[in-house]
Amino acid sequence: MLAMADDIKFLLLVLLLSCSTLCFGSEADIQCLKSVQQSVNDPNGVLKSSWIFKNATEGYICLFTGVECWHPDENRIFSLRLGNLGLQGSFPRGLQNCSSVTGMDLSNNNLSGPIPQEISREMPYLTFLDLSYNSFSGSIPQNISNMTYLNLLNLQHNQLSGQIPPQFDLLTRLIAFNVAENLLSGPIPPLLQNFPASNFAGNQRLCGAPLHDCTPSRRRWRPVRIKLHRLNDQSSIGVAVGFVMGFLVAFYFPRCFVCSVRLRAYVVRI
Repeated sequence: MLAMADDIKFLLLVLLLSCSTLCFGSEADIQCLKSVQQSVNDPNGVLKSSWIFKNATEGYICLFTGVECWHPDENRIFSLRLGNLGLQGSFPRGLQNCSSVTGMDLSNNNLSGPIPQEISREMPYLTFLDLSYNSFSGSIPQNISNMTYLNLLNLQHNQLSGQIPPQFDLLTRLIAFNVAENLLSGPIPPLLQNFPASNFAGNQRLCGAPLHDCTPSRRRWRPVRIKLHRLNDQSSIGVAVGFVMGFLVAFYFPRCFVCSVRLRAYVVRI
């Protein structure tokens, strides 16, 4: 019943975002794209050549590269798919103006620096967030757990460090999650332990299911049985041989072993 209530709530939210023109103005979405364009380096000129803000026609931004709109005749952004464009710099700014965005793909670029700690406030309705194959560093923002509609979170192949926030157990809608090839450490939250081990690989200090146990295993020592009777036999033979060899050497070469004249005479007599 709770799951059904959540689904109904989500559908109502989608209808609200798609139908309301009062809450989300198109001018704010245009300002959002302008901020994104200005805050990243675009060495391939993809955004510079495609994102031209000289058109006053309603819905013209829907023709921009990587921009998907709720409706082709409205300047309201549904998702931004900016993957594999060669973008450089830090995480794009101004996304709080794209208030109706439900998807963000920045994968396969050269973006670096931290992921904004207030990302959930900037884009609260995201259903997918793909930041994989970049150079993002720092910790994973804890407040991503507030993105309750998130279905996909891909942070693979970055330089993220610290723990996976335990609050991620609140992301009950996740069907895809990947943090492989980072610098993460600590335990994996229980809700995420159902994902394959390959989705956590490459983090040497990450532990917990489906990886190795977080508790270090103690080395167990196995007792070794020594056959005393065999050892005693070999020792007895060795002592006997050593005694005979020592006696013969001392008898024929007394000066090498005996310093005292009296002891030497006693050895000769023996």
